[in-house]
Amino acid sequence: MPDTVFISGALSDAVQRGDVLSADCPSRPVLRRVTNRWGVVVLLALASGTHRFSELRRKANGISERMLAKTLQDLESDGFVDRVAYPVVPPHVEYSLTPLGQELLPHVAGLADWVESNIGRILAAQAESE
Repeated sequence: MPDTVFISGALSDAVQRGDVLSADCPSRPVLRRVTNRWGVVVLLALASGTHRFSELRRKANGISERMLAKTLQDLESDGFVDRVAYPVVPPHVEYSLTPLGQELLPHVAGLADWVESNIGRILAAQAESE
């Protein structure tokens, strides 16, 4: 039997596991942020280790600075990304996956891998529906 984790604060201590099918479940916004277009890409880009903002922007080809900053803030607030700012001029900020982000990574990578492996079938289905 898995260990039980109790959540305190704004959520009831009775909440132990989310129910993503429930409209009121706090897991829904987290799932939305993790699985949105840029959440997946940023998590995969951080799989190779710690990166500065500009490195992430190059790795996550096509993302705007504004969207990268927002995505990193969201993933950091959910506990998946760690941000370290060094007190130097010019500013030096590094991003990496937290232990929770490392735990999430195989699931996100599995989803991305499945999509990439099946892109031919997906594109065929899209063409049929047009």
